[in-house]
Amino acid sequence: MTEIIRDLGDGLILRSATVEDTDELATFNSHIHKDPGQDDPNEFIDAWVRDLMAGSHPTLKPSDFTVVVDTNTNKIVSSLNLIPQTWSYQGIEFGVGRPELVGTDPQYRRRGLVRAQMEVVHRWSEARGHKLQAITGIPYYYRQFGYEMCMNLGGSRIGYRPHVPKLKEGESEKFTFRPATRQDIAFIAGVYNACTHRSLVACQRDEAVWQYDMFGKSENAQATWRIIETLAGEPVGFCLHNRKMFGPNIQVWGYELAPGVSYLEVTPALIRYLETAGLEMAEKEDEITLQGYSLGLGGEHPAYEALPERMPRLGKPYAWYLRVPDLPGFLDLISPVLEERLAASPAVGFSNDIKISFYRTGVKLAFEKGKITGVEAYQPETSHDGDVFFPDLTFLQLLFGYTSFVELNDILPDCYADSDQGRALATFLFPQKASNVWAIN
Repeated sequence: MTEIIRDLGDGLILRSATVEDTDELATFNSHIHKDPGQDDPNEFIDAWVRDLMAGSHPTLKPSDFTVVVDTNTNKIVSSLNLIPQTWSYQGIEFGVGRPELVGTDPQYRRRGLVRAQMEVVHRWSEARGHKLQAITGIPYYYRQFGYEMCMNLGGSRIGYRPHVPKLKEGESEKFTFRPATRQDIAFIAGVYNACTHRSLVACQRDEAVWQYDMFGKSENAQATWRIIETLAGEPVGFCLHNRKMFGPNIQVWGYELAPGVSYLEVTPALIRYLETAGLEMAEKEDEITLQGYSLGLGGEHPAYEALPERMPRLGKPYAWYLRVPDLPGFLDLISPVLEERLAASPAVGFSNDIKISFYRTGVKLAFEKGKITGVEAYQPETSHDGDVFFPDLTFLQLLFGYTSFVELNDILPDCYADSDQGRALATFLFPQKASNVWAIN
């Protein structure tokens, strides 16, 4: 019998999921997470849950789902899960817990069921040594649980069929797009690892993750993976896109080229391939006509810069919610990055303490000749006890490169520096830099 984590009263119990819950969990989530106005269950969500519960996921096991069961009806009425993974901050790795598939039956909402489950998965995550938790979700909601929207999520550029670059008369394609095989995993991993430097925060993906992503998912949850090759058979990059049409555009979720390969040269061929693949998919769908292509490669990507006029429509990034339960510990972990930034700044060799105040709490960083000699929490004695001030969790926007100190200062009157060194260090230590995290699902 499954051990009850917590009795929530009124016949509601909170417990870990078991394999026997798979069918009910998949059905529950496919109804809870269907798009607005959609009548049918969400096939992708159904497949995703079944894949996660199958026991083949490289980091999650079925018991990493929590469920709330109404013992009066013996039905699942709320659920979520925790997907462990490893991310990096400018090359420094750390564990991350990713809550996902958060949902509650409408008749059981506003009873604190999600809060109770979040408390459990936060404990699980921290017990596993994770330095932060990350979640995607609806606006505002996860702020209730200590999260801040502070890192780019998604972002795309969209072009339409009139924007497809045409081959000149007598010209032939220089690149081909073949299905990826298991033998291509090492190449794909190498290309991916080489491109992560563009992202302040990146997800670390080992062979087991690549195997699962490319070949371990069921059809409704699987993407189409392609290796891009020269006519001589030399691999130069990879791309992945949706297998089915979800709207009028073919959706690209990944596109990377090996170091030294030109995006200006390869991307026109990619777009032509996408038009052909999109037309083939649209023919299989009722009442869908291909309009164009969407490259969902984050807020910034070399392909956008190479051919901006071929993808003129901007799909603005949303935002990750991040939670950092031990901020001094995380700052201490990334201290080599902070020291490197300081050494490249006008404040090279800085020696002093910097107090970062959040008004009710704060963090003090001690520097000696440009090196961080201590990071500790401190309790502000007054509302002016600090060098630089951030209300609530807004400092996380700076820490994860989402915005700059100048921008925060312009927007929030109570985000400010009370000393020259506070303003300088906030600017030099935490520059704005985009992230595009290819997280483990």
